[in-house]
Amino acid sequence: MARVCQITGKKPMTGNSVSHSNIKTKRRFLPNLQKKRFFFAEEDRWITLKVSTDALRTINKNGLNAVVKELRAAGEKI
Repeated sequence: MARVCQITGKKPMTGNSVSHSNIKTKRRFLPNLQKKRFFFAEEDRWITLKVSTDALRTINKNGLNAVVKELRAAGEKI
């Protein structure tokens, strides 16, 4: 499974690792992804999502039902 948040779509970014002598080498910045189970009360079942910690805050703010509705509208299978 790819390192992509199912809600926000965050992916790994690339950048440079800069040493003390200012030598630059390529590196990756990975998103802070967590595999999290949520109880989806509307369907009376548990769903597992791969979400970033930023997406967890979005779920807390908007509610799981609204977030799942947006995902399904975008074509994501849950």
